[in-house]
Amino acid sequence: MTIDLARSEEFSSQFLNWVVGKGNILILAHDNPDPDSLASAMALKHLILIKAGLKATVAFGGVIGRGENRVMVQKLEIDAVPIDQLDLDRFQVICMVDTQPGTGNNSLPSDRIVDLVIDHHPARQVCTGCRWVDIRENYGASASILFEYLLAQKVTISTKLATILFYAIKSETQDLGREWCKADREAYLHLLPLANNRILFDIIHPEVPRQYFASYCRAISNAKTYDDVLVFNLHTIDNPDMVAEMTDFLLRVDGIVVALGMGLYQDMEILSMRTLRHDINAGEVMGTIVKKLGTGGGHGMIAGGQVRPVSGERADQVQLEKTLTDRLLEALGRKTRKGKKLVSP
Repeated sequence: MTIDLARSEEFSSQFLNWVVGKGNILILAHDNPDPDSLASAMALKHLILIKAGLKATVAFGGVIGRGENRVMVQKLEIDAVPIDQLDLDRFQVICMVDTQPGTGNNSLPSDRIVDLVIDHHPARQVCTGCRWVDIRENYGASASILFEYLLAQKVTISTKLATILFYAIKSETQDLGREWCKADREAYLHLLPLANNRILFDIIHPEVPRQYFASYCRAISNAKTYDDVLVFNLHTIDNPDMVAEMTDFLLRVDGIVVALGMGLYQDMEILSMRTLRHDINAGEVMGTIVKKLGTGGGHGMIAGGQVRPVSGERADQVQLEKTLTDRLLEALGRKTRKGKKLVSP
C-alpha cells in the first residue's frame, strides 16, 4: 500500500473541523512511551495547532526509561507530561495515539470517553464507541499515518518534527526490515533528507548507566531455551523499557525464532515478545498467554503485556515465569518443556 493522501485528507479534515470549539485537548501516548507513540503524539499536536489554532497537551503514563528515548525527548524538545500530574476534568477532548482504550498499556481511567484513536495495532471492539477512529493494521508505524495527515494538510514539517517522525519509523520497523508497508517506506524516504543527522546519531548512541550492562548480564544468565524458543526473566527492574530491549537483543541468538522476556517493575510484571516468523502472530500469542492473568496485545512480530503478580517475592516471580512459559510453548505447539540454560556458568 502506498500513501493514501485522499483518505488521510478526508479523515484529518473532518476531525479538525469537529474539534474546533470543543475545549481543551489531551493527546495520550501509551505507558512507558516508545518513539512511535511520542512522535505520533507530537505530530498530532502540531497538526491541531497549525490547522485549528488550538493547543493540546501530550501526556503518558509510566516513565521514559530507555536511553535512546531520553535523549530523543531532550534533543528534540518533546513536551510531554506524566498523566498523573494532570486534572483530567480539564479536558473535553481526549485523543489516543499508538494505543487504544482497554489495552492495559495506557493510564487513562476506564470511565473516560476517548474521542479519537489513531493506531496501527489490531482494532479492539471498544473503539466502536469512539467518534473518530483511524486504525491501519497494515502500517508498520503510527507515525506514518500522522505523517500522511501532515502531508495531506500541507503542513510544513520542521527539522525536529521530521527527525522524531523519521526515528519513530526507523526504530518501529527496524530500518524497514520488520513489518513495514510501502506507505512506511515512502514516509521514511520523504523524511530522511529533512531529519537532523547529528541528533539522530546522539539518539542512537546514548550514554547509559552501568546498571544497563547489569541488565544484559542478568538477561543472558537467566535465559533458557526450549528448542527454538527463548525465555528470560530480569526479575525486579527499575526501567520497564529494559524488557523489550533485552528481548530484541536475545532474539539474535542462533536458532531462536521466538523470544519472551519479563521483569517486575514496581507492582507489575512487564512482558515483551518478539518473533522472526511471519506465520506466528505475536499479538494473538501474547493474548493467549496472559488470558485471565493480565492484558496484552500487539501485531505480527511484536507484542507486549502486563500481569499483576501475586507478590514481588522471587518465588512468586519464578512460578509466574513457569506459568507463562508453559502457556507460550503450548500456544506455539512446542512439546519441549524442559529448558536449557543459554550459557553455562
